[in-house]
Amino acid sequence: MEAATKTTGEALEAAQPLAENLGWLLSRASHVLHTELTAALEDIGISPRSFCLMSSAMTGEHTQIELANAVGLDKTTMVVTLDELEEAGLAKREPSSHDRRARVVKVTKTGERKIAQAEDIVRRLQESVLDGLPAGDRKAFLDGLSRLVSERLSTPAECGKPVRRRE
Repeated sequence: MEAATKTTGEALEAAQPLAENLGWLLSRASHVLHTELTAALEDIGISPRSFCLMSSAMTGEHTQIELANAVGLDKTTMVVTLDELEEAGLAKREPSSHDRRARVVKVTKTGERKIAQAEDIVRRLQESVLDGLPAGDRKAFLDGLSRLVSERLSTPAECGKPVRRRE
């Protein structure tokens, strides 16, 4: 236990120069939140990626490519995720009613029940995390972050060596 405490202490000490580095702060918060969400959703047998994909698919008739772009998945990861969801009976691919060459993702009734369970888990986890902020700051924090993600930080920059996202 002492070694773990020392490692954590060293990590916090090393992080001090990063205390005002927006990229590091967002990355660290994202990683820790993602691991907590992954652990919480494991109990019902889905991943955060599957949750995001199915939640988005439930908002209308969306092609695989539209969903991949909305959720931030590359084509290969999208196909693998959809294969897993189909195998589990949570989603299916169907021809689009607008373009028979395109495939849309439909969430099954079983998938809808799974999403309802997951939404409750996600809501409780989000409330737990936001409880770390004063009540008056919570909405402003979410509004500001949402605005950044939908505006200034909506599109990744082109770079010579692609940046890998943490799973």
